[in-house]
Amino acid sequence: MRIVFVGTPDFASHILEHLISSWNIVGVVTQPDKRGGRGRKVLAPPVKVVAEKYGIPVIQPPTINTEEAIDFIKKKKPDILLVAAYGRILKETLLEIPKFGSYNVHASLLPKYRGAAPIQRAIENGEKETGITIFKMVKELDAGPIALQKTLKIGDFETFGDVYAKLIDLAKEAVDEFLRLLSSNKVVLVPQDDSKVTYAPKIRKEDTFVDFSMTSEKVKNKIRAYDPTPGAKAVIKGQVVKLFEVKDLEEGNSEEPYGKILKIEEDGAWIKTGDGKILLGKIQFPGKKVLSFSEARNGRLIREGDILKGGACI
Repeated sequence: MRIVFVGTPDFASHILEHLISSWNIVGVVTQPDKRGGRGRKVLAPPVKVVAEKYGIPVIQPPTINTEEAIDFIKKKKPDILLVAAYGRILKETLLEIPKFGSYNVHASLLPKYRGAAPIQRAIENGEKETGITIFKMVKELDAGPIALQKTLKIGDFETFGDVYAKLIDLAKEAVDEFLRLLSSNKVVLVPQDDSKVTYAPKIRKEDTFVDFSMTSEKVKNKIRAYDPTPGAKAVIKGQVVKLFEVKDLEEGNSEEPYGKILKIEEDGAWIKTGDGKILLGKIQFPGKKVLSFSEARNGRLIREGDILKGGACI
């Protein structure tokens, strides 16, 4: 089959590179280069890097709905348009170009967590499982009938980084299976249950701040949902710090203020929460590397009794 691949970030680039070894990728559409990172250098999207590595024709229109992009796709005469984390809405006229339709690879168990940040929101909400859904695209966001779905269990202390890596592997497996089914005309489309729809809105800066008045379970889920990137945040001594590696939690009430560093051990720091305490492994101060709490204490950056403020406390 002739496949045009549409995607932008790291997640999509892994899928593309996997597909190139076994399938006929005739063209790639990705977003324009952007400035980012330290020094605000112009950076190419990961999908572009992969496409150029293998000599696959690639374009970067400001939006895929431009005449340039539509002409590019039409000239490739695709059997299928395969989309993964492109980051823009595709119009119906574009979706109808491929012979077998346009399909999206989405990192959730649809109809749950439609939208931009399904992995983080699932972890933040304490979900016990997530997965990969491949669905036929329609006008409404992430609402098309499901062609294939694979499930992944989420461990109690697994972070975004842990789940993300596993979902990349699961996505590779899923696209291979889906394309084999499609090429054999064996895909069965199942409508989504609209009564079970939930959404995963884009991550805002304020979403990453931790409110230590929440239960230990919710604090744990908040921190691991943004570990290692972009990092859950709190304020200590007027500085915004990032927090990583929730290792344990305990129930128990006390009169100590929320967010107080109760004790610093070699394994981490115990922090007061709404219904007990959590053991937190690492912290990062602005402009510094990630440190264990004992390293931060030894460097006189923190001490027992300091208070981490976040959420409604800011």
